[in-house]
Amino acid sequence: MEGLILAIKESYNELLHKVTWPSFQNLLSSTTVVLIASAIIALIVLVMDIASNNVLKVIYSLGL
Repeated sequence: MEGLILAIKESYNELLHKVTWPSFQNLLSSTTVVLIASAIIALIVLVMDIASNNVLKVIYSLGL
């Protein structure tokens, strides 16, 4: 039990004194990058979905 309490205290101390937390401006720019990348990936998946759907419609219409 003492080991668990010691580990929690050390983790808390490390989070307060050893971790370098990003500034608000860094968080804002990182969030913007993630949102833009997510939108681009979503558009790529949408285009691939539409293309594969059209290819399958052609294949099914041929009766193969």
